Parts: sequence; structure tokens; C-alpha cells
Amino acid sequence: MGSVHKFSKGWFVKELRAHGIMVHPQFKNHLGLFKESELRNLYYWYVEIEYAEQDQ
Repeated sequence: MGSVHKFSKGWFVKELRAHGIMVHPQFKNHLGLFKESELRNLYYWYVEIEYAEQDQ
């Protein structure tokens, strides 16, 4: 994995939606309303954690 800069807001939205996350779990707003940094945090919370749990 290279630098984080290649990830755009749209990339995070696409990845989260691929995992069935259409709206922010706490705030219930559509992902497109959030800043890239917020989407990145969601991605690491929900997507990265899933992969980590599968590894164990």
C-alpha cells in the first residue's frame, strides 16, 4: 500500500457502500455529505476492522 493520497472522497464512499454502509452509522446522513477525513475514519473503523477480525 502506498500513500493515502491516492484515495479520494469518492473512493471511500464507494468502498464503504461495497460493505453495505450507505449512511453514517451514528449520524444517519448519506456518506456524500461528509468530509474525506470523516469518510477515512469510517473506512478504518468498519472496513479495516473487518479484515483484521478475519485474520485472527
